[in-house]
Amino acid sequence: MTPDKRPIPLVISGLGIGQILAWGSSFYLPAVLAGPVVADTGWPLTAVVAGLSIGLVIGGLVSPRLGRAIQQRGGRPVLLAGAGGIALGLAVLALAPSLPVFLGGWVVMGFGMAAGLYDAAFAALGRLYGLRARGLITALTLFGGFASTICWPLAAYAETRLGWRGTCLAFAGAQVFLVMPLYLAVLPREKAAPAPGAVHPGSAAPAAGSVDRRLMLLTGAVITLTAAVTAVVSVHIVALLGIREVSATAAVALGALIGPSQVAARVVEFGLGRRRHPIWTMVASGALVAVGLCGLLMPAVPVALALVLYGCGLGIFSIARGTLPLALFGAETYALVMGRLARPMMLASALSPTIAAAGLQVLGASAILAVLAAASGATVIFVVLLARRLRHGGPTAG
Repeated sequence: MTPDKRPIPLVISGLGIGQILAWGSSFYLPAVLAGPVVADTGWPLTAVVAGLSIGLVIGGLVSPRLGRAIQQRGGRPVLLAGAGGIALGLAVLALAPSLPVFLGGWVVMGFGMAAGLYDAAFAALGRLYGLRARGLITALTLFGGFASTICWPLAAYAETRLGWRGTCLAFAGAQVFLVMPLYLAVLPREKAAPAPGAVHPGSAAPAAGSVDRRLMLLTGAVITLTAAVTAVVSVHIVALLGIREVSATAAVALGALIGPSQVAARVVEFGLGRRRHPIWTMVASGALVAVGLCGLLMPAVPVALALVLYGCGLGIFSIARGTLPLALFGAETYALVMGRLARPMMLASALSPTIAAAGLQVLGASAILAVLAAASGATVIFVVLLARRLRHGGPTAG
């Protein structure tokens, strides 16, 4: 069956459900289970939480190879491997008798996250639908935006009934018995990649060896820097909001505004963004994140408003990091490009919170927040440089 004969809503719905469970079973799981793991085992909290960082580092290292695999064979086998990797990693966590084995489970999870989260799913859509994938990527992020909303309560409920080990096994079972069959049902098999120089249906891109290096570096800088900023905010939001004399309880409540803001911004982008080049989505993302973080530094700006603006920027960043490379480099090289871009992004997400933790102790929350705001402003400058590069003859697919 060819991709065009399989209903696109079926493909997106299946992928969307898979993304909700993939994110909820990996990236978001420590937020709920780290405390129970520490209480049950006595392992240090920093070591338990470091498991996610280890997984992200491993994911970053293997992402380019996974991008090549999707480029050559399509997304179906890679996404299936991602679900299997997450399930196996969760099983290792559940059965871990010691901290080293627990962290080893996160090594396996790292492969699963690289093969099963947004970058692989975006690349799979690009391989299937060419330049038509832009709107589908946006639709997929609407599903993904509900991952924490759905999976955090499920994980919390399961932990009270099954314990943290049983919860890991339950989420592993969801990957094996729900996500993998779903991917088998909705994702079509694809033929091997055409010969070098051949054009994939729906693609207006150049052949694989002709990716513009400067465009690649600028795009990578934008995505990596934004990923680093948002990772720091996600981990240290309570400490950062301390400069506004917000209590830990209030900080958590205010932080809950970020999730709905992400989804709302994605809905707006889904309706309006398709009429504009995705480079403007990335400009808006960087500007909203920067304005939101600057707002936290200004006592006159309500904290809630600043966090809503930040959340809107974060929400459309998830879209822009998938659609901008597709527009810049085309469908022919898209999976390969996404694999390359994922490496520095995942490494930055893994390492920046640790670096920021040291900075918070030495410089304080105000200084770190100012650095984050400046870094977000720098992403806007990089995007402007990208736009100038395109205006002066750089390659683009639309």
